[in-house]
Amino acid sequence: MTSVDLDAVRQERDRIRDAHLKPAGERPASSARGLHHTALISSDVERTVRFYQDVLEFPLTELIENRDYPGSSHFFFDIGNGNLLAFFDFPGLDVGPYAEVLGGLHHIAISVDPERWQRLVGKLAEAGVEHAVHSDVSVYFRDPDGARIELIADPLGEMYGNTVL
Repeated sequence: MTSVDLDAVRQERDRIRDAHLKPAGERPASSARGLHHTALISSDVERTVRFYQDVLEFPLTELIENRDYPGSSHFFFDIGNGNLLAFFDFPGLDVGPYAEVLGGLHHIAISVDPERWQRLVGKLAEAGVEHAVHSDVSVYFRDPDGARIELIADPLGEMYGNTVL
């Protein structure tokens, strides 16, 4: 890892914030209605369903054929607030193992009620899923294919006591 001038990084972050972040009352409405779904890749449909539905308690809402790749499944989980987490499998296509790369997925953070958060952390432990708890509100772990997931007990629009929306 190369040495980083943290003061320069902070100054650049401040410059960007000052140039682009408008006060809440001055921001225009977003052109988007919301996140329809985020799609990940699954190497095993049933294993993915068991993990997300049985361990994380995200109900499976649909399982259909992927229109873009014959034989591939496209399936969806309800993650609350009208949002979906989706998956594709690609039978016969070697997509390789999960990798965090520039421009790729770092993690998905999903807000859950604090009481449910405690239960889900326990279920991760019971299922033998390696995980790390941070700040008593976030738990990080990897799904069966290696995607990094965070369950956060902070409400939507908040992060560690900061309003982000």
